[in-house]
Amino acid sequence: MTSRHPLLVDLAGRRVVVVGGGPVAARRTRGVLADGADVHVVAPALCEDLADLATAGAITWHPREYAHGDLAGAWLVHTATGERRTDDAVAAEAQAARTWCVRADDAAASTAWTPAVARAGDVTVAVGAGGDPRRAVALRSALQVQLDTGALPLRRRRPGPGRVTLVGGGPGDPGLITTRGRRALAEADVVVVDRLAPRALLDELEPDVEVVEAGKAPHAHTLTQSEINVLLVERARAGQRVVRLKGGDPFVLGRGGEELAACLAAGVDVEVVPGVTSAIAVPGAAGVPVTHRDLARQVTIVSAHDTGTDWETLARLRGTLVLLMGVGRIAEHMSLLASHGLDPATPVAVVEDGTLVTQRTTLGTVADIADRARDVGVRNPAVIVVGAVASLAATLGPDRS
Repeated sequence: MTSRHPLLVDLAGRRVVVVGGGPVAARRTRGVLADGADVHVVAPALCEDLADLATAGAITWHPREYAHGDLAGAWLVHTATGERRTDDAVAAEAQAARTWCVRADDAAASTAWTPAVARAGDVTVAVGAGGDPRRAVALRSALQVQLDTGALPLRRRRPGPGRVTLVGGGPGDPGLITTRGRRALAEADVVVVDRLAPRALLDELEPDVEVVEAGKAPHAHTLTQSEINVLLVERARAGQRVVRLKGGDPFVLGRGGEELAACLAAGVDVEVVPGVTSAIAVPGAAGVPVTHRDLARQVTIVSAHDTGTDWETLARLRGTLVLLMGVGRIAEHMSLLASHGLDPATPVAVVEDGTLVTQRTTLGTVADIADRARDVGVRNPAVIVVGAVASLAATLGPDRS
């Protein structure tokens, strides 16, 4: 087959004419709309998808049959009428005007072809496969997975604008980070990492990616929050792509909101990639659904190491109570809940190292969980679940009998 010259073109604001109103024309229209084109559709009737676009004002619809002169001013033409005579006429006018024309009916008669496209941020990969569209789509799909998961080398090699991406790394197991989070890591020049982030993913970074420790353990902070905020802004302003890698979700007791606000105040481009929060995932990995029909219809998540917690109100709540960062004061917290009226027989589950191979669950009640935790040597990181659902770990958890 004759070789084709691949070329990326800027269609933003430029006139593109689509002749035809059916589903194929709709697919072509959506593609050029996504690239910012000024799209004009010529057709006596429109399929539902195109009609919706016309109603929304996203395209200009010319409700009639194609006529010579409709391609005036067009940079690109797609013809997909399903009528050979009409498509031939459109292609002939485009040829005379030296305008590229993509034909849906006859690829061999086209002067331009639409590749299968994979995108990841500012990376675009276009795949042609010798006129075999299914082959091209299969290749594109495989490439898209690799782009989304950061399996391909996505880091910039030329200077460009900096940005910050706040990534939730999930509850511990590195396989539970989102594909968007993995892609952000693959693009990073600097990774500012927390102690509970999925640190095994750092081994996949290129050797020259800088890793900055910002972990916080009880009574031991590598960097203060203010220092972290300054670091993120300074590195982004220097043109680096910065990933702030956290455990769980950055907006669930992770101070992600403070970092987002700092970046926005400094005029720094910033994106939030949500993560799987340990408050929900870790109990789930232990067989404890935080909501369950007939047992709990609501869940409350509390930072248990903070002072000023309203234990009286928490003791009165129905549903499930999830305490994060509370192992060191578990006896005190259980005593406070009981003293404010929570039934001492309420089930409690403490899940250590949730989602990791070292995961361990200790079961008890409000009255005795502190003693049980002490006896087995429970340590952070751990999630404490208080409520009727905690008892389900015995039958639904990985160690169920």
